[in-house]
Amino acid sequence: MTGRRLTSLLAYVTTAAAGASLLTGCGVLPGATGGSREPVTVMTWAPDQTRATNMPGMPAMAQTYARWINSQGGIDGHELRVLTCNEHNTPSGAAACARRAVHEKAVAVVGSYSQNGRAFMAPLEAAEIPYIGGYGITEDEFTSPLSYPVNGGQASLIAGHGMQLAESCRTVSLVRPDTLAGDKLPELLNSGLRKASHRSAVDIPAVEDAAEYTAQAGRAREKAGDRNGCVTAVLGERTQTFFDSFRRLPEQEDGEGGKRDSVRISSVLGSVGQPVIDRTGGAHSPFEGAFVTGWYPEAADKSWAPMREVIQEHAFADNRVDPSDAGVQTTWIAYTVLKEVVESLGTDRITAAQITHALDRGERIDTGGLTPSLRWRYEDLLGAPGFPRIVNHEVTFQVVRKGRLVAQRPGFVDVGATVLSAP
Repeated sequence: MTGRRLTSLLAYVTTAAAGASLLTGCGVLPGATGGSREPVTVMTWAPDQTRATNMPGMPAMAQTYARWINSQGGIDGHELRVLTCNEHNTPSGAAACARRAVHEKAVAVVGSYSQNGRAFMAPLEAAEIPYIGGYGITEDEFTSPLSYPVNGGQASLIAGHGMQLAESCRTVSLVRPDTLAGDKLPELLNSGLRKASHRSAVDIPAVEDAAEYTAQAGRAREKAGDRNGCVTAVLGERTQTFFDSFRRLPEQEDGEGGKRDSVRISSVLGSVGQPVIDRTGGAHSPFEGAFVTGWYPEAADKSWAPMREVIQEHAFADNRVDPSDAGVQTTWIAYTVLKEVVESLGTDRITAAQITHALDRGERIDTGGLTPSLRWRYEDLLGAPGFPRIVNHEVTFQVVRKGRLVAQRPGFVDVGATVLSAP
């Protein structure tokens, strides 16, 4: 055998061996389908087992989503790995979750809840990790260039709630947290009330994690008056505690010894939702007849059918994953955004920078009717003072009838102009 033929044979054998090594080591060649693509690691956090608002359904929904999408072959061939973290409703807890996301090389934080925006956004921004579909409870979620909110946050809810109440309430008492975030709520509510030339609400701050609210309930009822008055409470998980104190107040009498007309109660989704109504008696709940402003269609809307099917098949009787819970719904929408963005990239390896670039360049997200189409280009941002990154400024008006949250009026209500008018 000549040297040239030997060299050619060795080259053939080496090439064949290398190809065999690739096939046996990975199962497929790089770039092919069937498992060659790198996993996508993300994190979802929320407080759990704290004295204030808890959102255990959000991490549980994230894990349910991962089980479902991985049973379908992952997102565009990428296995979805979901890390969860309890942020404990504290700045240190939120910061610790964010640092863990950085350490674990998460490419995004998705569908999470925290009231401690400053604590978690700084570590994420330093690592250039996007925050997709946060619950919308902090101002930082609507100011950070790395935050991509899927709803209009508390700003849209409260401004919209003012519009909803202005149609039926002569006087409004607002009971809200005595916090920095709570300090912004009165003017937002008033911006909605002013749409109907309505007087401003009576502002009643309250401790967020109190065991009872008798004093605040009494003042709220007194200030609401006895003719078409409304009391609205936005205290997160403690809203139920407030209305329990409100329900226990002694009945008022008019000047002739008769009972005064009842004051109507109201709130926003997240402070009051179907799970709370169910726990407090359904059709006999103190929330019967209450006005509620939400971000999304009512829980019975057919647009939620895909989510309900996933929960039924992959939540494995985890009662934390309630399809009517606003946190669970927000997490579902946030992961819908992640899925569409990853699929649009079409690459074997997904990075945080790629996701951020895709969102910034204007990737339009269809959420199946749960929200308007979402897009975060500069021209899509509302630009409201304090909330510049709102892109979805539509809400829904709902009411509790026979123990169920149902639409008070069909479709979405645009509150963008109302939010812009708030000081």
